[in-house]
Amino acid sequence: MPQLAIQPWMIAARRVMDALEAARPGSARYVGGCVRNALLGEPVSDIDIATQLVPDEVTQVMRAANIAVHPTGIEHGTLTVVADHTPFEVTTLRRDVETDGRRAVVAFTQDWEEDAQRRDFRINALYADRDGHVFDPTGGGLDDLAARRIVFVGDPETRIREDYLRILRFFRFYAWYGRGALDGAGLAACAKLRVGLEGISVERIWMETKKLCAAAEPIGALEAMGSSGVLAQIFPEARGLGLLRKLVALESRRGSAPDALLRFLSLVWKDAAATRAIANRLKLSNEERNRIVLPAEDGTPMPADMTPHDVRVAVYRVGAVVVMDLAKLAWAESGDPAWADVVELAEAWPRPVMPLTGGDLLAREFTPGPLLGEALRKAETAWIASDFLLSRDELLRLV
Repeated sequence: MPQLAIQPWMIAARRVMDALEAARPGSARYVGGCVRNALLGEPVSDIDIATQLVPDEVTQVMRAANIAVHPTGIEHGTLTVVADHTPFEVTTLRRDVETDGRRAVVAFTQDWEEDAQRRDFRINALYADRDGHVFDPTGGGLDDLAARRIVFVGDPETRIREDYLRILRFFRFYAWYGRGALDGAGLAACAKLRVGLEGISVERIWMETKKLCAAAEPIGALEAMGSSGVLAQIFPEARGLGLLRKLVALESRRGSAPDALLRFLSLVWKDAAATRAIANRLKLSNEERNRIVLPAEDGTPMPADMTPHDVRVAVYRVGAVVVMDLAKLAWAESGDPAWADVVELAEAWPRPVMPLTGGDLLAREFTPGPLLGEALRKAETAWIASDFLLSRDELLRLV
């Protein structure tokens, strides 16, 4: 088995690991994404630790070591411990007792192999001890990692029926870590059981979708989702991947980071009814709703020959983000590099606030009502026409 060189995150976790190991030698191992990414040379964000100690023992051990403990997932044996301002999830080894496709009832175990068998993919069932010695209880995780394969632990249908969200995780992990053809057995199981996604909360589906769309190369995974019927199962409004392919190519040429929301929007661009339906169904935040819905239904003119003044007017009307989203999609669709100027100006221009307010007019003997509103609209029209240059005093004289 390979051995990890000591990683910065392993040094950060040393207090936690030392405390667990002091209580019972050999009782704690790093697991999952931190081990996987370290072996791949990818960045590590979340640090998960598996232990043979039960939650009460973990709590006692951490408190004795002056490490804060929070019962964030106690029903599944998970505690969040915070050492030196860094959080770590510590979870007792477990096995599934009962599952319903969304959540599981678990029992604690001392068996590392039993714990590995309840995980989703073999590349996520890799463990490493305090010193970096790697363990592969399924016998296939390291080989999968070397070949960039995403393979379910054991029988794919069994793993999916334990939690149907694993269908989306299969495609998401392929987008991030996979190469070549998708695992046939896993893909067939996802296609067969895709209706089970109807029982998964929209919040979990949206989270997985955003993570998938944020991968450097999401096209292969989304193509497989389309051919297997999974994409239509969760997003029947999607209109194909043609624009997304162009958008990903544009991002690559520009050297820009993947924009998950813009990529998702490309699947339903110019379909206001579809974007509203998705936003309502997924219970999007206001910020996400604006990113998805406004570009599709907004009537702000965005011609290819926009002048700088046109761009500033559009930014004033709907905000810089919406204008940039529309410009990037138009740029990707048309291939016209003139849209680069629109994106650059929209990003750089600070959206102003009209210097004249209703309070200014009320102070000059206007009364509340239609005439006040008409005067403000007249002033705003003139201010915009001046390219936002007229001052408050000039607008007062105008009205």
